[in-house]
Amino acid sequence: MLQSLAALQSLLVGVVLIWSARIKLLDRRVAGQVGNSALGTLLGPERAVPAYRLLGGVELLLGVALVLPPAPVAEPVAATALAAGFVGYLWYARRVAPGASCGCLSAKATPVTGRSIGRAGVLALAGLFGVAAGGTYWLPALTGAPAASVGLLLAEAALIVALSPEFDSGWLLPLRRLRVRLTSPLRGGSGVPLLASVQQLQLSAAYRQVAALLTSDVREHWLEESWRMVCYSARYQGRPATAVFAVPAAEVAPDRVRVALVDDSTGATLVSLADPAYAS
Repeated sequence: MLQSLAALQSLLVGVVLIWSARIKLLDRRVAGQVGNSALGTLLGPERAVPAYRLLGGVELLLGVALVLPPAPVAEPVAATALAAGFVGYLWYARRVAPGASCGCLSAKATPVTGRSIGRAGVLALAGLFGVAAGGTYWLPALTGAPAASVGLLLAEAALIVALSPEFDSGWLLPLRRLRVRLTSPLRGGSGVPLLASVQQLQLSAAYRQVAALLTSDVREHWLEESWRMVCYSARYQGRPATAVFAVPAAEVAPDRVRVALVDDSTGATLVSLADPAYAS
């Protein structure tokens, strides 16, 4: 059974490598962005694009080899070595080019983080586990125990997605917004135009307190009882956060505007200026 589960790692790692290669080889936005990525910082803009394409070609060849039969042990060994190389590269890039984009699984500019390094580490461990299959092809393993096999693959895929900042906009940000709505860090719409609410909050002491921390325009808004909730992206003590303003929806009263800064990673309320006396 263990050998069968190990054989499945070739499918998992192969699919991830093919996806990564697709971005590097086919996405038209890549060429204009690689120069600003971690690779561009390390190699220089002129050499970054050819190196990026070459890496995509290696990933494609190895990914296809892992997915298609036969299944020699050399393939998961090579995948483990490649993933281990990614761990080292990402760790180094984070140190010498902090804030530079990874360019790993998406053309979207996403800085290298500990999650990116962790994802590469998971792939290295999966490749190493795959070596234990001893050359067993993944398809018989999948059909032999479909429930256990699919469960393992889904769990590992979910872990890789969770460790990929590139995919946050598809699942993590909606969950964070839902959490803000459900937990309502600022309790408290009827309805006036959004522009009027924004103008009112910009006149408030609460807005002046956090204006320097805001990094976006209005990201989201909704009505809740007699308040309009207005959200902005923010950065607090180096951490990404969401600034949630509560603006009176039925009157013009800038002195009643309240704001909370919510940590994007944990959902914890970092700062709450819910008391007008504090905001002043």
